[in-house]
Amino acid sequence: MATPISTIPKIRDALRATFRSGLTRPIAWRQHQLYQLARMAQNEQELICDALKKDLGKPKTEVLMAEVGCVIERAVKSAEQLPVWAKTEYPEVADWQKPWKPTLYKAPRGTALIISPWNYPMILTFQPLIGAIAAGCTAVLKPSELVPTFSQLLDEIVPKYFDPNVYRVVNGAVPETSKLLELQWDHIFYTGNGRVARIIATAAAKHLTPLTLELGGKSPVIIDSAYDIDLAAKRILWGKCNNAGQICVAPDYVLVQRDKQDELIKAFQKHYDSFFPEGALDSPLFGSIVSDLHHKRLTSLLSRTKGEVVLKGRSDASRRRLEPTIVKNVAEGDSLLEEELFGPVLPIVPVDSLEQAVDFVNARSHPLVLYVFSDNENVKQQVVSETQSGGIVFNDTFQQVAVRELPFAGVGESGYGYQVMKHTYDTYTQLRSSIDMPREAEPHLAIRYPPHSEEAVQALTAAVRTPIPSSRL
Repeated sequence: MATPISTIPKIRDALRATFRSGLTRPIAWRQHQLYQLARMAQNEQELICDALKKDLGKPKTEVLMAEVGCVIERAVKSAEQLPVWAKTEYPEVADWQKPWKPTLYKAPRGTALIISPWNYPMILTFQPLIGAIAAGCTAVLKPSELVPTFSQLLDEIVPKYFDPNVYRVVNGAVPETSKLLELQWDHIFYTGNGRVARIIATAAAKHLTPLTLELGGKSPVIIDSAYDIDLAAKRILWGKCNNAGQICVAPDYVLVQRDKQDELIKAFQKHYDSFFPEGALDSPLFGSIVSDLHHKRLTSLLSRTKGEVVLKGRSDASRRRLEPTIVKNVAEGDSLLEEELFGPVLPIVPVDSLEQAVDFVNARSHPLVLYVFSDNENVKQQVVSETQSGGIVFNDTFQQVAVRELPFAGVGESGYGYQVMKHTYDTYTQLRSSIDMPREAEPHLAIRYPPHSEEAVQALTAAVRTPIPSSRL
């Protein structure tokens, strides 16, 4: 059920009033909210699994591992580490400035808007909220209308664990989101695609609202011809099968040496048969495509490819099911290279050298993540030095998201702004700089007041005469 549009400004105003009251400032209060979030995820896990099964066909184990468990763990760990994160800092300064007491206060930004996607709706709604809670912000959660069962569930369970004047769910589609974007927020956190991100960024610009944009793009895989092809295939296929390929960090296409392409295909077939002995079409371990529209989009891309389908996945449009499908000899300009696939389709692009693979990646928008399979440290360093991406992962796929100490972020078309644990806390935190000038400093400050003597001018402009070390290339 959509939130009445007329109530949306009132919801924002109520949250803003709560923030200004100071309720969210005490560290103990924030820790309690984080533990409440963990309790909600733990207590309501069966309802969450059922909702995501209905909306996405998600296997229960996948939901518990990648969504529910992550929220519980990261909420608890954030609560434990929060006193350290929020501690006022006193930067090291020159001795003559120490009496000024230079200080960095950690101040919450205010009231946030979190717009989350449909593909991993639990973790991608609450991971940003964890940071907002930790920072002391209030927040509106706007889950995706493409997962209606889950979104309605949030509307029902969130008020059981949180004060609705602090954290509130707003449901609906374009009209409700448009009304939210008309309002001024202190931070907007959006996870989704570049087209909608541009709309959100335009709306935010009217209020000079800071943004975090976690987008996606075509995340490539480069396979060094000397690497274990069988192991690479196993790890790539596993990463592609998570949520039926509907995740921003899914391997999108593979660049492999031309003479290794057939070996790679055989390895993909071997591991597919191992993962899904009866095929993935009816497997409870493989998810569904989110909507009829997305299912049609994927089958349309496949119908137009000039590549050769070598692992032909079966399709059932009535149930929005599509098995993993692998296509070889995909070339520049192919339909499978037009857009982020966001589904269980994997094109293989044969190349003749590592340099050609790097050039292929660099000719496109910067990806959210670049996967490289190689044991050669020189190859790794070359790819690090010669490419740009939000992250770079060697010899695996998908697993990097489990490392909560690493920031998660895009670059360029794949987004900007950091998240996960302290990085999300920092997103919602203003570093409020301060000095406190003592009365006793006045004799030392006398030099700044006009009129200036020649001696004062020399002292005040001393930085201009700073010695510059010699250097040459």
